[in-house]
Amino acid sequence: MGEQPIYTTRAHVFQIDPTTKKNWVPASKQAVTVSYFYDSTRNSYRIISVDGTKVIINSTITPNMTFTKTSQKFGQWADSRANTVFGLGFSSEQQLTKFAEKFQEVKEAAKLARDKSQEKVETMSNHSQESGRETPSTNQASSINGTDDEKISHVGPEAALLQNENELLKSAVEQSNTNAKKWETELQTLRENNARLVDALQESSANVESWKKQLSACKEESDTLREKIAELEAQCNEGNQEKQKNAQLSARVQELETELHEKEQELENLRKQAEIIPQLMAECETITAKLQAAETTNKELEGRIEGLQLDVEESQQKQGNMKGELKKFMDILDGKIDELHEFRQGLSKLGVDN
Repeated sequence: MGEQPIYTTRAHVFQIDPTTKKNWVPASKQAVTVSYFYDSTRNSYRIISVDGTKVIINSTITPNMTFTKTSQKFGQWADSRANTVFGLGFSSEQQLTKFAEKFQEVKEAAKLARDKSQEKVETMSNHSQESGRETPSTNQASSINGTDDEKISHVGPEAALLQNENELLKSAVEQSNTNAKKWETELQTLRENNARLVDALQESSANVESWKKQLSACKEESDTLREKIAELEAQCNEGNQEKQKNAQLSARVQELETELHEKEQELENLRKQAEIIPQLMAECETITAKLQAAETTNKELEGRIEGLQLDVEESQQKQGNMKGELKKFMDILDGKIDELHEFRQGLSKLGVDN
């Protein structure tokens, strides 16, 4: 089936600066796809990432690799074959954790595959050793029984089968020797890369210490800046209070200016009124004289009223006397009318009698 992707995510890719071995160099301008691939034919795992047409990660995972989380969203691992250190920046801590768990899982699978391949090699070497031990006896049998052709003619198909197996074992031994040389070369390369990685690790440890010092200095500077910000905020609050006071004072000044303008208008009106005070005084004197004349006239009228009141009282007394006399006259008149009525009734009776 070839290589197949078994896990895919997105992250920003970085590589360690090959010259300084300290700073990270961005390998992609934006987040790109990072995938785990499994090769069933070689029984190997790789991390591959492609930015457009450029392959920025092609790292075969070995059991010696380690994925390290350096922050909540950043992780890294060293690739001795590529002679570099890869770094991945994720958008969330969950993505980083999942990628690290997958790395550990693939690393264990690569370790199992390596152990199986070593077992196969050991088995093949054991078979080759056993075949080497059996070969002298075969040669001895051939020398005793005659040539190989004679042996084949005497023994039959079993000897041919053993010869084929012997040839296969020889080729397997040659292949194992070739693989052993190849593995020795790779082992030497791995040792050299491990030495380089140890140097890089020591250097990175020293860098970590320097970064810690820089971080503590940055924290102190941050604390100082925070204190300054707090002081500036307090000053800003004081400034805002002063602005509020100034605004209140400005409003009070405007109110006072308005009141002053009103007072000036009142004063102008009073000045205008003061100009007509002499006229008013003359008019007041004239009115006072008229008032005195009116008072004199009033007194005269009061005297007349008193006389008239006396006259009215006398007339009322006379009217009361007249009312009494009139009442007496009316009583007398009523008596006379009654008498006249009786006289008429008497005349009527006389007329009837006559």
